[in-house]
Amino acid sequence: MKIFGKVRHRPSASWRQATDRAFTLIGDGRYEDAGALLTRAADLEPWLSESWFNLALLHKFRHDWEQARAAGLRAVALLDKETGAPDWWNVGIAATALQDWPLARRAWQAYGLKVPGAAAGTGEPVGMELGSAAVRLSPEGEAEVVWGRRLDPARMEVLSIPLPSSGRRWGEVVLHDGVPNGERTTTAGPSYPVFDEIELWAPSPVPTWVVLLEAATEADRDALEQLAAEAGFAAEDWSSSVRLLCRACSESTMPSAEGEGEHSDPHDHSEPGHPGPLGHRSQGELWVPERECGIAAPTGLVRGLLDGWVADSPDSREWRDLEEVC
Repeated sequence: MKIFGKVRHRPSASWRQATDRAFTLIGDGRYEDAGALLTRAADLEPWLSESWFNLALLHKFRHDWEQARAAGLRAVALLDKETGAPDWWNVGIAATALQDWPLARRAWQAYGLKVPGAAAGTGEPVGMELGSAAVRLSPEGEAEVVWGRRLDPARMEVLSIPLPSSGRRWGEVVLHDGVPNGERTTTAGPSYPVFDEIELWAPSPVPTWVVLLEAATEADRDALEQLAAEAGFAAEDWSSSVRLLCRACSESTMPSAEGEGEHSDPHDHSEPGHPGPLGHRSQGELWVPERECGIAAPTGLVRGLLDGWVADSPDSREWRDLEEVC
Protein backbone atom coordinates (compact mmCIF):
# COMPACT_ATOMS: atom_id res chain seq x y z
CA MET A 1 0.00 0.00 0.00
CA LYS A 2 1.27 3.49 -0.88
CA ILE A 3 0.76 6.57 1.26
CA PHE A 4 1.86 9.87 -0.28
CA GLY A 5 4.08 7.95 -2.67
CA LYS A 6 5.71 5.91 0.11
CA VAL A 7 5.51 2.13 0.18
CA ARG A 8 4.32 0.87 3.56
CA HIS A 9 6.94 -1.43 5.02
CA ARG A 10 7.70 -3.25 8.22
CA PRO A 11 9.13 -1.06 10.96
CA SER A 12 12.89 -0.96 11.27
CA ALA A 13 14.85 -2.63 14.04
CA SER A 14 15.61 0.81 15.48
CA TRP A 15 11.88 1.60 15.62
CA ARG A 16 11.13 -1.69 17.39
CA GLN A 17 13.95 -1.22 19.90
CA ALA A 18 12.88 2.33 20.73
CA THR A 19 9.24 1.31 21.07
CA ASP A 20 9.95 -1.75 23.22
CA ARG A 21 12.18 0.26 25.52
CA ALA A 22 9.54 3.02 25.74
CA PHE A 23 6.85 0.64 26.94
CA THR A 24 9.22 -0.78 29.55
CA LEU A 25 9.72 2.76 30.81
CA ILE A 26 5.96 3.37 30.77
CA GLY A 27 5.55 0.32 33.01
CA ASP A 28 8.00 1.94 35.43
CA GLY A 29 6.12 5.24 35.33
CA ARG A 30 8.94 7.05 33.50
CA TYR A 31 6.70 8.86 31.05
CA GLU A 32 9.10 11.64 30.09
CA ASP A 33 11.83 9.20 29.03
CA ALA A 34 9.27 7.04 27.25
CA GLY A 35 7.95 10.08 25.39
CA ALA A 36 11.40 10.90 24.05
CA LEU A 37 11.78 7.37 22.69
CA LEU A 38 8.30 7.26 21.15
CA THR A 39 8.86 10.65 19.53
CA ARG A 40 12.10 9.27 18.07
CA ALA A 41 10.20 6.20 16.81
CA ALA A 42 7.62 8.47 15.13
CA ASP A 43 10.45 10.40 13.46
CA LEU A 44 11.92 7.11 12.21
CA GLU A 45 8.61 5.75 10.86
CA PRO A 46 6.13 8.63 10.39
CA TRP A 47 4.14 6.55 7.89
CA LEU A 48 3.17 3.97 10.51
CA SER A 49 -0.13 4.49 12.29
CA GLU A 50 1.40 2.53 15.18
CA SER A 51 3.94 5.30 15.75
CA TRP A 52 1.18 7.82 16.47
CA PHE A 53 -1.06 5.30 18.23
CA ASN A 54 1.73 4.65 20.73
CA LEU A 55 2.24 8.36 21.30
CA ALA A 56 -1.51 8.86 21.77
CA LEU A 57 -1.49 6.02 24.31
CA LEU A 58 1.37 7.63 26.23
CA HIS A 59 -0.42 10.98 26.32
CA LYS A 60 -3.54 9.21 27.59
CA PHE A 61 -1.52 7.73 30.46
CA ARG A 62 -0.28 11.26 31.22
CA HIS A 63 -3.80 12.74 30.89
CA ASP A 64 -2.43 15.18 28.31
CA TRP A 65 -5.61 15.23 26.28
CA GLU A 66 -4.66 17.87 23.71
CA GLN A 67 -1.58 15.87 22.73
CA ALA A 68 -3.51 12.60 22.87
CA ARG A 69 -6.11 13.99 20.46
CA ALA A 70 -3.46 15.32 18.07
CA ALA A 71 -1.46 12.07 18.00
CA GLY A 72 -4.64 10.01 17.76
CA LEU A 73 -5.85 11.93 14.72
CA ARG A 74 -2.51 11.35 12.99
CA ALA A 75 -2.83 7.62 13.76
CA VAL A 76 -6.33 7.24 12.31
CA ALA A 77 -5.31 9.19 9.19
CA LEU A 78 -2.87 6.36 8.40
CA LEU A 79 -5.16 3.41 9.08
CA ASP A 80 -5.65 0.67 6.53
CA LYS A 81 -9.14 -0.36 7.70
CA GLU A 82 -12.21 1.83 7.94
CA THR A 83 -13.84 0.66 11.19
CA GLY A 84 -13.07 -1.12 14.43
CA ALA A 85 -9.52 0.11 15.04
CA PRO A 86 -8.55 0.79 18.68
CA ASP A 87 -6.94 4.03 17.42
CA TRP A 88 -10.44 5.46 17.09
CA TRP A 89 -11.31 4.42 20.65
CA ASN A 90 -8.35 6.38 22.02
CA VAL A 91 -9.44 9.38 19.95
CA GLY A 92 -12.91 9.02 21.47
CA ILE A 93 -11.53 9.02 25.02
CA ALA A 94 -9.41 12.12 24.36
CA ALA A 95 -12.31 13.91 22.68
CA THR A 96 -14.61 13.05 25.59
CA ALA A 97 -12.07 14.35 28.11
CA LEU A 98 -11.93 17.61 26.14
CA GLN A 99 -15.71 17.69 25.56
CA ASP A 100 -15.04 17.79 21.83
CA TRP A 101 -18.38 16.19 21.07
CA PRO A 102 -18.29 16.29 17.25
CA LEU A 103 -14.99 14.40 17.30
CA ALA A 104 -16.22 12.00 19.98
CA ARG A 105 -19.26 11.15 17.84
CA ARG A 106 -17.06 10.68 14.80
CA ALA A 107 -14.70 8.42 16.76
CA TRP A 108 -17.41 6.12 18.13
CA GLN A 109 -19.06 5.87 14.70
CA ALA A 110 -15.71 5.14 13.04
CA TYR A 111 -15.10 2.42 15.60
CA GLY A 112 -18.38 0.84 14.56
CA LEU A 113 -20.76 1.95 17.31
CA LYS A 114 -24.21 3.36 16.70
CA VAL A 115 -24.55 6.91 18.00
CA PRO A 116 -28.15 8.20 18.23
CA GLY A 117 -28.94 11.61 16.81
CA ALA A 118 -27.60 13.51 13.85
CA ALA A 119 -24.20 12.43 12.59
CA ALA A 120 -23.02 16.04 12.71
CA GLY A 121 -24.47 16.71 16.16
CA THR A 122 -22.55 19.10 18.37
CA GLY A 123 -23.88 17.91 21.75
CA GLU A 124 -22.56 15.03 23.82
CA PRO A 125 -23.66 11.59 22.60
CA VAL A 126 -26.66 10.47 24.65
CA GLY A 127 -28.98 7.49 24.48
CA MET A 128 -26.33 4.93 23.49
CA GLU A 129 -27.91 2.46 25.96
CA LEU A 130 -24.69 0.74 26.96
CA GLY A 131 -26.19 -0.47 30.23
CA SER A 132 -24.58 -1.10 33.58
CA ALA A 133 -20.97 -1.90 34.31
CA ALA A 134 -18.45 -1.64 37.11
CA VAL A 135 -15.58 0.80 37.41
CA ARG A 136 -12.39 0.47 39.43
CA LEU A 137 -11.81 3.79 41.19
CA SER A 138 -8.22 4.84 41.95
CA PRO A 139 -6.77 1.76 40.18
CA GLU A 140 -3.19 2.70 41.10
CA GLY A 141 -4.05 3.41 44.75
CA GLU A 142 -6.60 1.87 47.14
CA ALA A 143 -8.62 0.49 44.27
CA GLU A 144 -12.36 0.05 44.78
CA VAL A 145 -14.81 -1.51 42.31
CA VAL A 146 -18.25 0.13 42.26
CA TRP A 147 -21.31 -0.10 40.07
CA GLY A 148 -22.32 2.52 37.56
CA ARG A 149 -24.31 3.44 34.47
CA ARG A 150 -22.43 3.88 31.21
CA LEU A 151 -23.25 7.23 29.64
CA ASP A 152 -21.15 6.57 26.55
CA PRO A 153 -18.13 4.37 25.73
CA ALA A 154 -15.76 6.46 27.90
CA ARG A 155 -17.87 7.79 30.81
CA MET A 156 -19.70 6.18 33.70
CA GLU A 157 -21.97 7.64 36.36
CA VAL A 158 -21.21 6.12 39.78
CA LEU A 159 -24.35 4.59 41.30
CA SER A 160 -22.78 2.86 44.32
CA ILE A 161 -21.68 4.86 47.33
CA PRO A 162 -17.87 4.62 47.29
CA LEU A 163 -15.91 4.27 50.51
CA PRO A 164 -14.31 7.55 51.62
CA SER A 165 -10.79 6.20 50.92
CA SER A 166 -11.51 6.42 47.19
CA GLY A 167 -12.14 10.18 47.32
CA ARG A 168 -15.15 9.65 45.06
CA ARG A 169 -18.86 10.29 45.62
CA TRP A 170 -22.16 8.85 44.52
CA GLY A 171 -23.38 10.52 41.33
CA GLU A 172 -19.96 11.51 40.04
CA VAL A 173 -19.03 10.86 36.41
CA VAL A 174 -15.64 9.28 35.77
CA LEU A 175 -13.69 8.90 32.56
CA HIS A 176 -12.67 5.27 32.11
CA ASP A 177 -10.45 3.20 29.89
CA GLY A 178 -11.76 1.21 26.96
CA VAL A 179 -10.46 -2.29 27.73
CA PRO A 180 -12.16 -4.12 30.64
CA ASN A 181 -9.86 -5.20 33.45
CA GLY A 182 -11.95 -7.87 35.14
CA GLU A 183 -15.56 -9.00 35.19
CA ARG A 184 -18.38 -9.37 37.69
CA THR A 185 -20.98 -12.10 37.34
CA THR A 186 -24.43 -12.28 38.94
CA THR A 187 -26.63 -15.12 40.13
CA ALA A 188 -29.18 -14.12 37.48
CA GLY A 189 -26.68 -14.93 34.74
CA PRO A 190 -25.43 -11.69 33.14
CA SER A 191 -21.82 -10.64 33.54
CA TYR A 192 -20.56 -7.08 33.60
CA PRO A 193 -17.15 -5.68 32.60
CA VAL A 194 -14.95 -3.80 35.06
CA PHE A 195 -13.28 -0.72 33.58
CA ASP A 196 -10.41 1.22 35.15
CA GLU A 197 -11.00 4.86 36.01
CA ILE A 198 -8.74 7.34 34.23
CA GLU A 199 -9.83 10.53 35.99
CA LEU A 200 -12.79 12.36 37.47
CA TRP A 201 -14.86 13.90 34.67
CA ALA A 202 -17.66 15.61 36.64
CA PRO A 203 -17.79 15.95 40.47
CA SER A 204 -20.88 15.42 42.58
CA PRO A 205 -22.13 18.05 45.07
CA VAL A 206 -23.71 15.34 47.24
CA PRO A 207 -21.65 14.46 50.33
CA THR A 208 -21.09 10.94 51.67
CA TRP A 209 -22.09 10.11 55.25
CA VAL A 210 -21.47 7.07 57.40
CA VAL A 211 -23.94 6.07 60.10
CA LEU A 212 -24.41 3.13 62.45
CA LEU A 213 -27.84 1.57 62.22
CA GLU A 214 -29.77 -0.80 64.44
CA ALA A 215 -31.97 -2.60 61.93
CA ALA A 216 -33.81 -5.57 63.42
CA THR A 217 -34.32 -7.25 60.04
CA GLU A 218 -33.12 -7.03 56.48
CA ALA A 219 -36.49 -5.48 55.62
CA ASP A 220 -35.70 -2.63 58.02
CA ARG A 221 -32.38 -2.04 56.27
CA ASP A 222 -34.04 -2.23 52.86
CA ALA A 223 -36.59 0.37 53.95
CA LEU A 224 -33.84 2.96 54.45
CA GLU A 225 -32.33 2.26 51.05
CA GLN A 226 -35.77 2.60 49.48
CA LEU A 227 -36.52 5.82 51.36
CA ALA A 228 -33.26 7.38 50.17
CA ALA A 229 -33.90 6.29 46.58
CA GLU A 230 -37.38 7.80 46.63
CA ALA A 231 -35.84 11.10 47.73
CA GLY A 232 -33.52 10.99 44.73
CA PHE A 233 -30.39 9.98 46.65
CA ALA A 234 -28.90 6.72 47.96
CA ALA A 235 -28.16 4.58 51.00
CA GLU A 236 -26.01 1.46 50.96
CA ASP A 237 -25.39 -1.15 53.65
CA TRP A 238 -21.59 -1.31 53.58
CA SER A 239 -21.70 -4.19 56.08
CA SER A 240 -23.13 -6.38 53.33
CA SER A 241 -21.89 -4.86 50.10
CA VAL A 242 -18.15 -4.49 50.74
CA ARG A 243 -15.57 -7.25 50.26
CA LEU A 244 -11.81 -6.97 50.35
CA LEU A 245 -10.13 -8.75 47.44
CA CYS A 246 -6.54 -9.17 46.44
CA ARG A 247 -5.53 -7.53 43.15
CA ALA A 248 -5.52 -10.82 41.22
CA CYS A 249 -9.11 -11.59 42.20
CA SER A 250 -10.31 -8.04 41.63
CA GLU A 251 -8.98 -8.10 38.07
CA SER A 252 -10.46 -11.52 37.27
CA THR A 253 -14.01 -12.85 36.85
CA MET A 254 -15.70 -12.65 40.24
CA PRO A 255 -19.29 -13.11 41.46
CA SER A 256 -20.76 -9.75 42.43
CA ALA A 257 -22.68 -11.32 45.35
CA GLU A 258 -23.29 -7.97 47.11
CA GLY A 259 -23.81 -9.65 50.47
CA GLU A 260 -26.03 -12.49 49.30
CA GLY A 261 -25.03 -16.10 49.06
CA GLU A 262 -21.82 -17.74 50.14
CA HIS A 263 -18.49 -16.14 49.28
CA SER A 264 -16.09 -19.00 48.72
CA ASP A 265 -13.26 -17.21 46.92
CA PRO A 266 -10.00 -17.90 48.80
CA HIS A 267 -8.75 -14.32 48.45
CA ASP A 268 -11.71 -12.63 50.11
CA HIS A 269 -10.15 -10.99 53.17
CA SER A 270 -13.44 -9.80 54.67
CA GLU A 271 -14.73 -10.89 58.07
CA PRO A 272 -18.10 -12.66 57.66
CA GLY A 273 -20.75 -11.59 60.12
CA HIS A 274 -19.05 -8.38 61.23
CA PRO A 275 -20.48 -4.97 60.37
CA GLY A 276 -18.37 -2.31 58.74
CA PRO A 277 -16.24 -2.00 55.61
CA LEU A 278 -14.50 -5.33 56.29
CA GLY A 279 -17.62 -7.43 56.57
CA HIS A 280 -20.29 -9.28 54.64
CA ARG A 281 -22.86 -11.90 55.53
CA SER A 282 -22.38 -15.45 54.28
CA GLN A 283 -25.15 -17.95 53.67
CA GLY A 284 -26.67 -19.47 56.77
CA GLU A 285 -25.39 -16.88 59.23
CA LEU A 286 -27.72 -14.94 61.47
CA TRP A 287 -28.60 -11.36 60.64
CA VAL A 288 -26.53 -8.85 62.61
CA PRO A 289 -28.73 -5.84 63.54
CA GLU A 290 -25.84 -3.39 63.82
CA ARG A 291 -24.99 -2.17 60.31
CA GLU A 292 -22.54 0.41 59.01
CA CYS A 293 -24.32 2.29 56.26
CA GLY A 294 -23.17 4.81 53.69
CA ILE A 295 -25.62 7.56 52.75
CA ALA A 296 -25.37 9.99 49.86
CA ALA A 297 -27.64 12.93 50.62
CA PRO A 298 -27.45 16.71 51.16
CA THR A 299 -26.63 18.03 54.62
CA GLY A 300 -30.11 19.45 55.08
CA LEU A 301 -31.81 16.15 54.25
CA VAL A 302 -29.78 13.31 55.75
CA ARG A 303 -31.01 13.57 59.35
CA GLY A 304 -34.59 13.91 58.19
CA LEU A 305 -34.24 10.72 56.16
CA LEU A 306 -32.91 8.80 59.14
CA ASP A 307 -35.52 10.20 61.53
CA GLY A 308 -38.29 9.36 59.05
CA TRP A 309 -36.93 5.84 58.73
CA VAL A 310 -37.01 5.36 62.51
CA ALA A 311 -40.47 6.93 62.84
CA ASP A 312 -41.93 4.32 60.48
CA SER A 313 -40.92 1.51 62.88
CA PRO A 314 -39.44 2.87 66.15
CA ASP A 315 -39.37 -0.54 67.84
CA SER A 316 -37.03 -2.07 65.27
CA ARG A 317 -34.88 0.85 64.07
CA GLU A 318 -32.32 3.25 65.52
CA TRP A 319 -29.41 5.30 64.22
CA ARG A 320 -26.34 6.96 65.78
CA ASP A 321 -22.88 8.38 65.06
CA LEU A 322 -23.67 10.14 61.80
CA GLU A 323 -20.51 11.56 60.22
CA GLU A 324 -19.70 13.23 56.91
CA VAL A 325 -16.73 11.38 55.41
CA CYS A 326 -16.37 12.61 51.83
